[in-house]
Amino acid sequence: GIDGRVNKQDLLNYLENRQKTKAVVKQETRAVSVREEKPVAERKQSIQIGPDDEIIPMDRIRQLIAEHMVYSKRTSAHVTSVAEADVTGIVRFRNANKDSFLKEKGFKLTLTPFFTMAVVEGVKAFPRVNISVDGTNIIQHKRINVGIATALEDGNLIVPVVKDADDLSLVGLARAIDDLAYRARNKKLHPDEIQGGTISLTNVGTFGTLFGTPIINQPQCAIIGVGAIKRRPVVKQYEGNEVIVIRDMMYASITYDHRVIDGMIAGQMLAKVVHTLESMSEKTLVL
Repeated sequence: GIDGRVNKQDLLNYLENRQKTKAVVKQETRAVSVREEKPVAERKQSIQIGPDDEIIPMDRIRQLIAEHMVYSKRTSAHVTSVAEADVTGIVRFRNANKDSFLKEKGFKLTLTPFFTMAVVEGVKAFPRVNISVDGTNIIQHKRINVGIATALEDGNLIVPVVKDADDLSLVGLARAIDDLAYRARNKKLHPDEIQGGTISLTNVGTFGTLFGTPIINQPQCAIIGVGAIKRRPVVKQYEGNEVIVIRDMMYASITYDHRVIDGMIAGQMLAKVVHTLESMSEKTLVL
């Protein structure tokens, strides 16, 4: 409920899940005989629960997440493409402005608004990734509503949506993302603020992951992933010569529904995202 209050439905769900958990434990602790006449793929393995194991019933949000993830994998033909991006310009710009930005605006300047802006530019260049599927029809969305995957303190995940992200400046995106993330972590989001997304962004690099293969957030058909930024030596062209320089590098990925998005479009869109990220610098960015 509002502000995390326990309501009647919470109690009913708890009682129902508690009874189910007891039944599952009793069933799984019995010895299960395997019928040899069944194919190997159909044999069900029992879960051995030891005396030191703890049984943790899923809360309602985790149950919904689990159902949504399985539904997505069952619905979409998932494919992931990965590219590399030099984000040195973004890192330098943020480091040079983060203190004054916090003092002037009242909230932190994170990297997420830069990534979101790149996603918007990718969608504008290749709108065929900004779609949904309705039976045998493709729904082409005109609005660019970017879902921002947000981790909650209880370990769950929620995806608030920045509506009409293409109408917002860098500061506007930063303000919207900060507001949504704050209210998501404090359970103050309105229902319509987690609906209506047309494409999503997830930062799998928050805890050091280089890149991942995220699951599409249905009914969307694509999700962009960004990994951890690492400083490392790379080869660059300088005045006609190849030189080794230290740059801030990051992997970016696009996971897409191959039923309706082919690899060419997905790859071109990802290339546009990378180009946008690499074009950002103190010369091009404005706060």
